[in-house]
Amino acid sequence: MEFVSTRGGTRAVDFEGALFSGYAPDGGLFMPRRIPSLDRDTLQRWSSLSYPELVKELCSLFVPASLVPQNALNELIDRAFSRFRHKNVVHLSRLKDGLNILELWHGVTYAFKDLSLSCTGQFLQYFLEKKQKHVNILVGTSGDTGSSAIESVRGQKNVDIFVLLPKGLCTQIQELQMTTVLEDNVHVFAAHGTSDEIDEPIKELFADVDFAGKYNLMSLNSVNWSRIMVQIAHYFYAYFQCTPSLDSTPLPMVEIVVPTGGGGNITAGCIAQKMGLPIRLITVVNSNDIIHRTVQHGDFSLAESVKATLASAMDIQEPYNVERILWLLSGSDSHLIKTLMEQFSISKRLKLPEDLHRKLSGTLGSCSASDQDIVGAMRRCWEENQYLLCPHSAVAAHYHYSQPHSFLCLSFLSSIPRCCLAPASAAKFQDALLRAGLVPQIPPEITALTAMETRSTPLERGQDWAQVLRGQIEAVAQQW
Repeated sequence: MEFVSTRGGTRAVDFEGALFSGYAPDGGLFMPRRIPSLDRDTLQRWSSLSYPELVKELCSLFVPASLVPQNALNELIDRAFSRFRHKNVVHLSRLKDGLNILELWHGVTYAFKDLSLSCTGQFLQYFLEKKQKHVNILVGTSGDTGSSAIESVRGQKNVDIFVLLPKGLCTQIQELQMTTVLEDNVHVFAAHGTSDEIDEPIKELFADVDFAGKYNLMSLNSVNWSRIMVQIAHYFYAYFQCTPSLDSTPLPMVEIVVPTGGGGNITAGCIAQKMGLPIRLITVVNSNDIIHRTVQHGDFSLAESVKATLASAMDIQEPYNVERILWLLSGSDSHLIKTLMEQFSISKRLKLPEDLHRKLSGTLGSCSASDQDIVGAMRRCWEENQYLLCPHSAVAAHYHYSQPHSFLCLSFLSSIPRCCLAPASAAKFQDALLRAGLVPQIPPEITALTAMETRSTPLERGQDWAQVLRGQIEAVAQQW
């Protein structure tokens, strides 16, 4: 299995090469050269598997046994999920009015990113221990990625992690989950800027190929293929949990609703669909609606500014994984993707070619939700089910509540079940719950954060953030 850049300007790499990369050297993102296609018998066999078993099966399609033997791969994945609070790792809650909520947040930081990052952390350790190598991880976070990434590598002797968070734009709990980690290999920076702005110095350092190579820079944002790979399992598990039967021909359809920020999770859904899983995908966003505009009108253009919303982890203007989706839908046309992305990089405006927009709108449906919509969905879900939604999950529930609880597929004259992915626990978003007139239910381990010592380095406006990062990375390297 080889991985190629979406822009076609760099040599192919194996899984290890993709794992230890951020952006590809040509500015693109790594994708499998070939997407495996699954037959009906495989889907039937997989339908009874647990979530961890599905992750193992999917990873083995992209990670050859010559690189990681199957027994070792299984052990790494079992270790990754050993700290999850729910016995099934993920859990489907079946609520009133046909609302199915797939809870992806039973990991250490109460966010879905624990699923992919716990596995990615294990993969890293496997290769680093074999090669006695040290890496520096750079992560920009809009809320949940940073804490999940920190938990995946904290205390590891051959990894240092540098996390940039947007000061005041995460929730207090999200920020504390990062700043209360005091291990020597964890370096947190509180930047006075937006999520998109903190991505810029990270891109600059990766673009400096000599610096990136000298200091073994890598990313754990969803630019990293390993995270996308693990997240494919969400869709298979959701499908098997929600489909009534696999006995009909053709196989029944399930609609999966995906709260979307940087676009990594919806990219995984598009790959699952490409592999043959019969799902209809709905990408749902908040008022930062560039993906919604792209799906509906082919308008991949920045708004004037990022809007601060209750669903803060989705307050993103540049969803970089859209590049992967467009590459997939273009038939792996790297020349086209390079041209489009370079145009976007210069003007921050892009009108998709008509054929590509038609393929995109045929693959994805979309919806945007205002803060009022989010609050309304949170209240309704509580009133009907006594079930608390985080504001990101509420974006998906808003879509559900705005539709019939199942919709009619005229070609098959059958109703299609719907599953909403829930990326985080409501416990992390107390302010949003209070805004909705609801009472937060806070686990003791989250309450304890407020009394813990914190540590972070401020990044002020006017500073050269990339230069500050360079200095810190160089200083850490001198200790090795």
